Amino acid sequence: MRQRRRLVNASEPFAASKFPLAPGASHRQPSLPFAPANVPNPKIVLMKIQRALISVSDKTGLVEFVRGLHAYGVEILSTGGTAKTLHDAGIPVIEISAFTGFPEMMDGRVKTLHPKVHGGLLYLRGNEKHEAAAKEHGIRPIDLVVVNLYPFVETISKAGVTLEEAIENIDIGGPSMIRSASKNYQSVTVVTSAQDYAAVLEDMKEGEGATSLTLRERLAIKAFATTASYDKAITDYLNREQETCSAFTQDLPIAQRLRYGENPHQQAELYGSFPDFFEKLHGKELSYNNILDISAATMLITEFSKPTVAILKHTNPCGVATDSDLKLAWDKAFATDKQAPFGGIIICNRPITLALAKSISEIFSEVIIAPEFEADARSLLQKKKNLRLMRLLKELPANSRDVRSVIGGLLVQDSDGANLKEMEHKVVSKRPPTKDELEAMEFGWKVVKHVKSNAIVYAGKDRTLGIGAGQMSRVDSSRIAVWKAKEAGLSLQGSAVCSDAFFPFPDGLIAAAEAGATCAIQPGGSVKDPDVIAAADERGVSMIFTGTRHFRH
Repeated sequence: MRQRRRLVNASEPFAASKFPLAPGASHRQPSLPFAPANVPNPKIVLMKIQRALISVSDKTGLVEFVRGLHAYGVEILSTGGTAKTLHDAGIPVIEISAFTGFPEMMDGRVKTLHPKVHGGLLYLRGNEKHEAAAKEHGIRPIDLVVVNLYPFVETISKAGVTLEEAIENIDIGGPSMIRSASKNYQSVTVVTSAQDYAAVLEDMKEGEGATSLTLRERLAIKAFATTASYDKAITDYLNREQETCSAFTQDLPIAQRLRYGENPHQQAELYGSFPDFFEKLHGKELSYNNILDISAATMLITEFSKPTVAILKHTNPCGVATDSDLKLAWDKAFATDKQAPFGGIIICNRPITLALAKSISEIFSEVIIAPEFEADARSLLQKKKNLRLMRLLKELPANSRDVRSVIGGLLVQDSDGANLKEMEHKVVSKRPPTKDELEAMEFGWKVVKHVKSNAIVYAGKDRTLGIGAGQMSRVDSSRIAVWKAKEAGLSLQGSAVCSDAFFPFPDGLIAAAEAGATCAIQPGGSVKDPDVIAAADERGVSMIFTGTRHFRH
């Protein structure tokens, strides 16, 4: 009966019994990288690394790793700056131009695109025709490729980057080598991240200088994912920068299967890198709605550099406040609306203190998010077994894209990163704002950006006072905000009224002035702007036009 051999699953531990060899053969044969010819459908289990090609932009851990390779007698080929780094560290290295007999040219654009490189990576070991061609053309095997790509994403994230700079940071040779090595992973080991250096050396230690098929397969899959992500970043950038837009692509791994979606009858999954940004320290499994709220809360809190506490419900802010004393910041935020926060989301941009935790624990919350929780604060909050405690691990990426599903497709846009300091805002009223009024307008403008349209926020210089969200009429949103402030016992005298879009008529501005607002901030742009400005001047209201709106549907 024909003997069948299956490929090792990268998630499974190495088990020699899964690879039966011919009598007398061993699974640990570094000098014989192929299964014997008399075994049907042989799969290479161990592959001794004799030659490595290394070309990296990120030099983290490089010297230590290559010293480990050198200790196994591995011949090192390298390029440009990588070769210099290794040479300066006293590690013998052969420049790629000496290996190929062809010089680097065109500012380094052409250096590894050569048959001696790709032939050495791609030819099938043990295949008589491939072996003969390699021998005829002087192609020597390359058993390990270590490449991390030009920093394209980092380059386009820099302010003022030009299209020419971005294009120069599109790696060509790197992805080509990665794909060649990955395609031939039965014989070639490919490394695209410094995080895998230790795993390779450990595998070589166990294999006496050879790597296992398990490791090679896992690293090849990771390498293909790396080049796919890299190509997507380039595609997305060029789609934004060029007049021609071809396609939007997403290739996101599943992060978590959720119990259900917004409602129990809806199936749901979470895809992407959400777990890279948050660590759940305590509490029940996250729900679909929790994840939406966590994302909205985190986007809001990134607007503030001072110590700030925010409370959200159904992705809308209920209250936001700033204070050097986090307990006082909480008190001010909670005072905005003491009903809506029940079952809400709380986020803080500073570690949660015990004093703050005691106040928060007095109400029922679904999720609390912070960069850290002091030990005694965490102990107190963990007494609520269903409360989710989430640690925010890192800053949100710049230049992110918003994606929303629609019937038959997707809507894709840049995230709303506009802030008041970057806008060409101007005072349009006769009376300019006072320092306190300007601070109140700036504070409220940060919040109104995250409130569903039509959005109105009344604010002081360090807190929200009334929030109206999601109404069909801007006047209705203003009325709700005023009503919320009255319900909370908060005075709007001297407050700033902030509107995410222009006041289409003077009535909205007049209602705000009658409620006690002495200053207003709005985008402007209505045909009735002169009438709105006149109404503000008649009431002594100072008003700023930002020229930028913040619709949030």
